[in-house]
Amino acid sequence: MPNPNRGSVGFQSNEFEQEYDRPSKSELKRQMDELQKLGAQLVAEPRDRVKRVPMPEDVKDAILMCQTITNHEGRRRQLQFVGKKMRTLTEEEVAVIQRTIDSWKGASKAETAALHALERRRDKLLTDDKALTQLLEENPELDVQHLRTLIRNARKEQAESKPPKAFRELFQILKDLSKKSKAAPSDDESEDDEPADD
Repeated sequence: MPNPNRGSVGFQSNEFEQEYDRPSKSELKRQMDELQKLGAQLVAEPRDRVKRVPMPEDVKDAILMCQTITNHEGRRRQLQFVGKKMRTLTEEEVAVIQRTIDSWKGASKAETAALHALERRRDKLLTDDKALTQLLEENPELDVQHLRTLIRNARKEQAESKPPKAFRELFQILKDLSKKSKAAPSDDESEDDEPADD
């Protein structure tokens, strides 16, 4: 028969609890999982990027080793080992690694946005003849005849479902132009005002 007085003994249940100044088991588990995920993110990155991350050599070696393992079970075990190595890092080292990964994400988002902008510009060149005039006004050094040929061939490739050779070459020209404009700050605006020879 259950005791009806159980639990009502006249004191509050937290009276005798010890105060811990260290994290609880569940908090430690969460931290371990976060470090494991951080290690897995590094394993998923290209080797040259991982080599540039500031971290102890033993941790870097474990990550690079994991990237070379193709066997599923072997890779899983090595990932566990990477997680164990990540737990040896100080908070500052973990923060530096996290900031590095975050900077990669920001850079790759910006790169993706720039590529999408170039694709839109190429599509506009194929659909609107005024886009070519605008491009030539901005970049008078371009070969007009070559560009017109590429645009004509790209349209033909799309219409006949052929491999997109001219389509890709047009994109590469736009990509090279954007690299040049980023590398060199714009010179005198007077050059852009000159009409392009058609």
